[in-house]
Amino acid sequence: MSLSPSDPQAVDHSDETVPPPRRPRASTALLALATLAIGYTLWAAQDLLLPILLGMFFALVANPIIRLLKRLWVPRFVAALVVVVGGIAGAGALGSQLIVPAGDWFRDVPQELRELTPRLRQLAKPMQDANRAAENIARAAGGESAKKVQVVRTQVDDPYKVLTATPRLLASVLAVVLLTFFFLVYGEDLQRNAIALLPGRQKQKFTVDLMHSIERELSRYVLTITVINAVVGLVYAGILYALDIPLQEALLWGTMVALLNYAPYVGPLIGMGVMLLVGFVTYNEPWLSALPVLIYLGLHTLEGQIVTPIVLGRRMALSPLVLILALMLFGWLWGIVGLLLAVPLLVCVKLVLARVEGMEGWARLLE
Repeated sequence: MSLSPSDPQAVDHSDETVPPPRRPRASTALLALATLAIGYTLWAAQDLLLPILLGMFFALVANPIIRLLKRLWVPRFVAALVVVVGGIAGAGALGSQLIVPAGDWFRDVPQELRELTPRLRQLAKPMQDANRAAENIARAAGGESAKKVQVVRTQVDDPYKVLTATPRLLASVLAVVLLTFFFLVYGEDLQRNAIALLPGRQKQKFTVDLMHSIERELSRYVLTITVINAVVGLVYAGILYALDIPLQEALLWGTMVALLNYAPYVGPLIGMGVMLLVGFVTYNEPWLSALPVLIYLGLHTLEGQIVTPIVLGRRMALSPLVLILALMLFGWLWGIVGLLLAVPLLVCVKLVLARVEGMEGWARLLE
């Protein structure tokens, strides 16, 4: 029997609230596939992306200098030209001083290592004895099946590999120089025209303030880190020169220390290994051999624990775990250039998250 609207037994459901339909959420598998696709794209497109990112990085380093020259009534085009030409001249002068000791080192280090082998064999003798005992036990337990399997690898030398790689390297260097110059000259205009495409004056004003704030803070951060690393490299080169190491070779190791300092934790570990080898090759006494690496460790500790936190403060602090993960990721994707760019990219992400409403928690997660 059907109930009419006038029937008292009829129930009116019009006042009941109907829950809104749930928005479909992206599945975990879809997010994983998207992450893998982005990672593969970043790796596959590195020949295109790395010159652009390096150009932006060098432009960020030079932007505070450009602003200073603009206050002195120097046109932006002229200021950018002066900065780029000065940077190329400085890099060329430093490279001319480093190419000779670097070539001598790579030529002489095999002979030095052969002479160093007896000393290292004496130091490693207890561990070799332990390994030999472990191999004897394994051989006795496994019988003939425990024999070592020797793998022979063959590699075909391509005599034209250097000829094909050199033009690509020169083209990449030229692209970085040109992109740095154009970012310095036309970066503000490009940014202004891109912001003008946003709908609404309120969004445009917010985006302009956000971009200017991030650009200034990131430029100041990158320039500050560059100055600190350069000072660390010069001080270490001066200490090595005081230890009777030739000036050009001391400049070589100081430059290496300055560049490795852009990659926290990973760079100093590599530098300590290299300086330990330098100490063993340069000096015969064991305590003198450890002196370069001990000085490097002390200088890096002073810079990392006292100088940099005082200069930059807590605002630019990053979580060591997040930093290591970023270095591993970008180092795996882009090699040495990825290690150089990992920290500035992470700082840029943190600054953006800290200024976008509702994303402050993610910025605190990176601290």
